[in-house]
Order: sequence, then C-alpha cells, then structure tokens
Amino acid sequence: AEARTAEAARRLAAGQIVGWVQGRMEFGPRALGNRSILADPRASDMQVRLNAAIKKREPFRPFGMVILAEAAADWVELGQDAPYMQLVCPLKGGKRRPMPAGSADWDFAARLAVPRSDLAAVTHVDYGIRVQTVGPEDDPDLRALLLAFQALTGCPALINTSFNRAGEPLVCTVEEAYAVFVETEMDYLIIENAGLGRPQPPQLPA
Repeated sequence: AEARTAEAARRLAAGQIVGWVQGRMEFGPRALGNRSILADPRASDMQVRLNAAIKKREPFRPFGMVILAEAAADWVELGQDAPYMQLVCPLKGGKRRPMPAGSADWDFAARLAVPRSDLAAVTHVDYGIRVQTVGPEDDPDLRALLLAFQALTGCPALINTSFNRAGEPLVCTVEEAYAVFVETEMDYLIIENAGLGRPQPPQLPA
C-alpha cells in the first residue's frame, strides 16, 4: 500500500491524471475516494483538460476538491467538516488572485483561463470551491495519498471527480474501470495495490 500511494503521489505531482479504485463500490451524487479520478488542482490547464479528455463536457465546468481536514481552514470559509462533498465554500480572501485590469472586456474563454487561485483547477469563476474534507478518522487510503502528495508538493488537496464517462454511472467493477481508462486520456490506473500505465509506443531503430 505504501508503494502504491507513493507512486500515485509522484504521478499526480508530475501532472498526470490518475484513476483511483479502492474497496467496495460507491454510489450517490459524488465520488468520495473509492471510485475517483484524481489530479493536481494547482495545474491551470487541468480543469479544461479533464473536461475535454475525460468528462467530455463544457470547459468551464468546475471540479470538486478533496483536502486534508486540518488544512481546509487555510483555504476556504468552511467552519465544519465536509466529508460528503456537498458544500460549496468561498475561497479565503487572502488566497484569491484578482482579475487583471481590463479583463471585463475579454471574451468568456479568456476570462475563464485566468487562474483565480493557486488551486486554479478547483476554483470557480466566483471563487467558490466544492469541498470534501478527509480527517484522521476518515478514508485511510485517500488520506495517506493526500499526505504523500502534500509531502511532495506542499499542497494538501487534490481534484476529486467521479470515475465515469459522460452520461454513465460510477464504475463498479475492475472491468468497467479498465474500459474507462482505455477509452479516455487518463494517464494511470490504480486498482487496490495494482497500477497500470499507458503502453509506450515501440522505439524503432534509427
């Protein structure tokens, strides 16, 4: 499990999109760590990339954030634990990046491309963030991954979005997870302690 967590954290820190399948299936309006797609929330292009390559939906659609519970107050106005990702919270004022002068005259795509915070991929245009907190008594696998990612990057949070294609429910089985992995532009798939990357094209002799 430690090797799996370290590999996932390393790949996420390198900007890869990771499918994360652990334990029993989950269902409901949000994926909370058993059937999730995870990515680095600091990457300014990750929101557009995930929407285009995985979710096949409009580029402005925001993603939720999973964060260590003890770090949440540093980033958002929350005031409570949020283990089910059902709350949208304002980003703290000190974490906000103001829009450039004259940006009100820009077109929508140009304004959308401006990072609103250091967590650009999860900060919506109104500085709201949908939050899931993970405390010491919550999901141990997801918490270990957050801690490993924080150790590498200084960031205590990840993008957490549901492991599914557009118009489909959350994946349940290994076969379903593999099918979504193959048919999208996900970089790496972790199922329990096993990892699977993209095959590299053969190197032809010069």
